[in-house]
Amino acid sequence: MKITILGSGTSTGVPMVGCHCQVCGSSDPRDKRTRASILVESQGQRILVDTSTDLRTQALREGVPQIDAVLLTHTHADHINGIDDLRGFHFIHRKVIPCYGSPDTIGQVRGTFSYIFEGLCSEGYSPLMESHPVEAPFDLFGCRITPVPIRHGSFLATGYRFDDAAYLTDCSEIPEASMELLQGLDLMIIDALRFSPHPNHFNIEGALRMTEILKPRRTVLTHLTHEVHHSDGERLPNGVEFAYDGMTLEL
Repeated sequence: MKITILGSGTSTGVPMVGCHCQVCGSSDPRDKRTRASILVESQGQRILVDTSTDLRTQALREGVPQIDAVLLTHTHADHINGIDDLRGFHFIHRKVIPCYGSPDTIGQVRGTFSYIFEGLCSEGYSPLMESHPVEAPFDLFGCRITPVPIRHGSFLATGYRFDDAAYLTDCSEIPEASMELLQGLDLMIIDALRFSPHPNHFNIEGALRMTEILKPRRTVLTHLTHEVHHSDGERLPNGVEFAYDGMTLEL
């Protein structure tokens, strides 16, 4: 299995429009962050987690030839508003892509982007995706995928475990029952917004606390704001590092 960090940034991206701080003006390419998303490759198939606002840019940058399935974590704009960019893949491959998420997430996305799932004959749109609400583990392309319920402030979101790797973006709390689903990880990619506290996200201190409890072999901190220089990673404990766009992780 290979995981590519398509986007390591928060909802504004980095640099943020109108900002002239040190990180937004940084010459380090790892400080240029598109909106959070990953690509999981298993048995030659590609699973996209979230259709971020920057999906087209990310797919072009990484040379993604096709998408075989989509998982959605929640319905905030930075995680779903790139869904229309899947049309390009459909024009080439004519595949209807399975889309997985919690029942609430699937219901909301179907309501907002009905043409993606139902097509729009009068305008010449074909369906691009078929929806699959999931709450229990399922198998996809030789990978065991476990939905992991998490809290995003007052909002419910879904993390995902892929065999012994987990992706937990937009997360401020992991319920006790979900902690049981995250034991024995080789890799944990987790929300760590910034150094200062935030009500709806783990900050770096909170993500490190989860790392100490769950003890994955390797931890990657993502969904980062312009408060974080990539070079600040030198201050992180052994086995913990900052994500950056284009980072690849082999399992």
